[in-house]
Amino acid sequence: MTKILIGIDTGVHTGFAVAFDHGEGGVLQKVESLSITQAMQSVLEFEDEHDLKDIMLYIEDARQRKWFGNMDERQAKSGAGVREGIGSVKRDAQIWEDWCIEQGLNFKMIHPAANATKMKAPEFTRKTGWTGRTNEHARDAAMLVFKRYWKV
Repeated sequence: MTKILIGIDTGVHTGFAVAFDHGEGGVLQKVESLSITQAMQSVLEFEDEHDLKDIMLYIEDARQRKWFGNMDERQAKSGAGVREGIGSVKRDAQIWEDWCIEQGLNFKMIHPAANATKMKAPEFTRKTGWTGRTNEHARDAAMLVFKRYWKV
């Protein structure tokens, strides 16, 4: 039985990735960047085509992040928007969690440290074999489900 793993990297540009697990770990099927509402609609389309018990969302949970690197330096250079951006992705994680509960979806909120993030395109292609065009958000979502085994 095929299990559908959906990776979500929250943010203004929501990373969205789909992998199928046939018992050998997630094999990428789709890697893209969408708006949050487009990503939610895409999840619902999978729900229409497949049994709900066969779908699991893996959502990066920025609320669990406690380190912000050179935040003060970046804020001095770019302004308060840097902190607002962090607050925005934290809010998006809460929206995704609430939405999944409302929809009755299987989901796991994943600590950012538990994901291989910020991978450059050449390394991503080498590691995953995915040759389609991607951006950082799509790659982060893909790494949430690539080679992941379905675990409930």
